[in-house]
Parts: sequence; C-alpha cells; structure tokens
Amino acid sequence: MNTPKTAFIAIVGKANVGKSSILNKLLGQKIAIVSSKPQTTRTRIMGVLTTPDNIQLVFTDTPGFHRPKTKLGEKMVKAVSDSIDGVDACLFVAEPEGELSAAETELLEKIKKGKNPAVLAVNKIDTVKDKQTLISRIAELTKTYDFEAVVPVSAQTGSGMDLLLKELKALAAPSEHFFPDDTLTDQPERVLAGEIIREKMLRLLDKEIPHGTAVSIEKMRERPDGITDIEAVIYCEKESHKGIIIGKGGKMLKKISTYARQDMESFFGCKINLQCWVKVKEGWRNREGIIHNFGLD
Repeated sequence: MNTPKTAFIAIVGKANVGKSSILNKLLGQKIAIVSSKPQTTRTRIMGVLTTPDNIQLVFTDTPGFHRPKTKLGEKMVKAVSDSIDGVDACLFVAEPEGELSAAETELLEKIKKGKNPAVLAVNKIDTVKDKQTLISRIAELTKTYDFEAVVPVSAQTGSGMDLLLKELKALAAPSEHFFPDDTLTDQPERVLAGEIIREKMLRLLDKEIPHGTAVSIEKMRERPDGITDIEAVIYCEKESHKGIIIGKGGKMLKKISTYARQDMESFFGCKINLQCWVKVKEGWRNREGIIHNFGLD
C-alpha cells in the first residue's frame, strides 16, 4: 500500500464563483449547498476525500469573500481568513471572465502572507464563448500570484476536474490520515438538514429574503420503524417575509419542505417526516447572541 498522505486545503474565492459546486464534484457527493445567489455558504463546511492511492484531502469550503454589511457578514469574512491561516494549501476559484476584483486582490494578499501553496481553478469555462477572454483572465491572475498550477474547469460539466484533483493530490505530504477513510464531512446531520432546507429557500424565493433566513433543527429522531422525524424552524427578519415564505395557503412552505425532504431522504438514505414552521426574529443578522445560537460564529 502507498504511504499515507494528507493535505488540508481551503477553497477560497469571491462570492458566487462556484466553490461549493467544485467541492461537491470533487467529493462525488453533495454536502455543500449550491445556489445562483451570492454568499450562499455561511460557515466553513469541511469535506473529506480519501483516494484509492491513500491520499486524504481535507477541504474547507469557505463563504464568498465580500465587503460585509452585517455582523453575520463580518463573521463570514473572518471565517475565510481563519481558514487560510489554518491549512496546508489553498484552492483559489475564479470566474473565467472579468477584471481582477478588490476582493480577489485582498484574498491573494492573504494567501501570500500565509506563504501557502495555491492552485488556481478557473471555473465555469463552459460559459465562455471567446477563449481569448479566458486566456487574458488567467494571465491577469497568474501575474498577481505565483500559483502551483492553473486548471480551467467546469463544475457543471465535470471538465478539468480529474486534472484539478491530480494537482491537489500533489500538494499532500506524508502523514497519517486525520479522519477515517470513509468520512465524507465533519458536519453533524442536523447542520446538513438545516442547510438542505436553506438551499431550497435560496432556489425558490426571490432577492434578499433567503439571505435574511436561518434554519434551526429543533428535533431529529429516528423511530423504531426507520422513519426519521425532523422538526425545523425557519427564522426570518420581517413579518412580511414570513408571509412570503409560507405563501398563499401555505403553498410555498409546502414546496420548500417537499423538495428538502426529497433531498434529505436521498442523502441520509431513509424515510423522512419533515415538519417546518416559520418565525420572525427582527434584525437577527446584527445580533451577536442569535448568530451564536444559530451556530454561525
């Protein structure tokens, strides 16, 4: 058997570049929620991949780096900085077009300061019509930072993902594995259940409403017949938002719950009885105690 190797890798980048999609694709299993809306990921979600050649890659999927407007936003940005400080390497994810943003410049400076090796994944290449724009984008990014490798990828189609995994495995150093080889994530089932519900809200609701919500799993218990009862409370910031989440005749909440239950049954491999309620906590994103209670600090 090959000598065991390990690498702790932080997946970083500005908001909405596809960090969670890349993590899910690398793991071959969905553990991080995905949405077209920016700042979907709020906490550091750890994913573990142990390959047949005895290499364990421990990924941290971080929130999108942005200018915070709330206390929750400040904690999200701090989570990114803390992740960079505590890993062996970084996977820097960028979009294939556009100018180098202030957030990206600041992130690259943080990586430089940490003196960690970094691989650049230029995601969403399936959306590029003019390849010259991709070449220009890569040139600008590599001029700013000396990456170990540059890999154009599409988390959507899977293009380039094998090569990306090969480059990430090259960063691993001889070490005993930190997790059992069949570990997928360090997240408790309650956290994953809450994230699944939040993802459905991000997909089904408009504009800012999903960002003003949090999900608390109040109960998660397996019955003797194998069915798992889950009771969840969705917190929002305004009474008007509560009405939108519930929908006319409760239709929207039923839709959210149905889609979430289907995903949970697929992920947990059992029948789920999911009950969801909606409550209002005004301005919770700026209230330290509530942020702490929701486990978002």
